[in-house]
Amino acid sequence: MQSGRKGTKHWRLEYAPAEARYVEPLMGWTGSRDMNAEVTIDFDDKESAIAFCKSNNIDFTVFEPKKRQLHLKAYADNFSYTRVRG
Repeated sequence: MQSGRKGTKHWRLEYAPAEARYVEPLMGWTGSRDMNAEVTIDFDDKESAIAFCKSNNIDFTVFEPKKRQLHLKAYADNFSYTRVRG
């Protein structure tokens, strides 16, 4: 199966949690009283996300995306004589 890349070319603002999550004792669900944990804002580019944070006095940390490593394979490699069988 192959993973698609749709929706990966945007920047997202997520608030850091203000308080720890808790486990609800009756049902065992994880809960939070922090409403900012529900808020995410998407931007088209990094500069507009940074500008938004600066204009609204929001402390921010930028996490750059990891470099994608391609593992090129050919379908014919499945039937190669040098393939390790196990």
